[in-house]
Amino acid sequence: MKHFKSLILLLLTVMLPLSLHANEQEGEALNIPEIVLEHLADSYEWHIASFEGKHLSIPLPIIIKSAQTGEWHFCTEHSLPEGFFFNAEAHGKIYEKMADGTVERPLDLSITRNVLQIWIVVAVLLLIFLSCANWYKKRDKTSQAPGGFVGAIEMLVVMINNDVIKSSIGEKHYKKYAPYLLTVFFFIMVTNLVGLLPIFPGGANVTGNINITFLLAFMTFLAINLFGNKEYWKEIFWPDVPIFLKAIPIMPAIELFGVFTKPFALMIRLFANMMAGHAVILSFTCVIFLGWSMGVGYGLGLNTFSIIMLLFMNALELLVAFVQAYVFTMLSAVFIGLAHKEHHG
Repeated sequence: MKHFKSLILLLLTVMLPLSLHANEQEGEALNIPEIVLEHLADSYEWHIASFEGKHLSIPLPIIIKSAQTGEWHFCTEHSLPEGFFFNAEAHGKIYEKMADGTVERPLDLSITRNVLQIWIVVAVLLLIFLSCANWYKKRDKTSQAPGGFVGAIEMLVVMINNDVIKSSIGEKHYKKYAPYLLTVFFFIMVTNLVGLLPIFPGGANVTGNINITFLLAFMTFLAINLFGNKEYWKEIFWPDVPIFLKAIPIMPAIELFGVFTKPFALMIRLFANMMAGHAVILSFTCVIFLGWSMGVGYGLGLNTFSIIMLLFMNALELLVAFVQAYVFTMLSAVFIGLAHKEHHG
């Protein structure tokens, strides 16, 4: 019974911001794609709820440099300097109207919702690992094994380090990559979990933003190719295949193409899975309000189905938050391990 009440409370919390948003559009048709895309997109403010035309939001600092004058501007979404505007065709990004009538994108270093969400995740990670480090400082090798929260974190670290990183990269090289891969795992997992919170300080679609997944995949790309040994590069440019395949060269071209497809697959896999999960949850939430607008009969049927699917999807996304972090780390470790092949005579 206690767990059932917790699920209902979670469901109501998910529905609250969208229900207030729906009340704002009273008398208008509910535009589900627009609402879903609005919640998935990055923004220059942290919108919490809307009610009767009034918005409850946290304004975030906008930092832009004029492409025309070179002057820096510090403002918020509601106090843009003259000449700057939000371009709806460019997903709401800030553009500047030049003297000759053209528009250009200024240098934009603003603290957007996704940026703030990343800072929150970093703060959470520091709190987790500094508290664990403090626990270990007060004990020695003869102390009892940790339990509770510290024990759970140790279990995750040991599992990822031994079963994923060490087994994929090998005993000889895994230690220098373990700090990076463990950081990636916990960053993705905590970001995914915080993103499932429907209200501040969660709810931002960070790992569903292709810019973020591109950076994570690019870091793995650098770890693979900057530190790969000569056997790795030999397999790319002079693989063990018949000489005519090397001379054409068919196999080197295919192998070189694979250098870029591996991180690309990492980027798209994480981006698509996390964005799809957020979109499905938001869509089922919108269906509840769409059902009531169609009448009591349709409302009861659609709402029952939507509530069941919402509970299922939220539970599934908790698993996906871990699985996507695990898969990204595992594939990164496998690709790094392939860059450290041993020579076989």
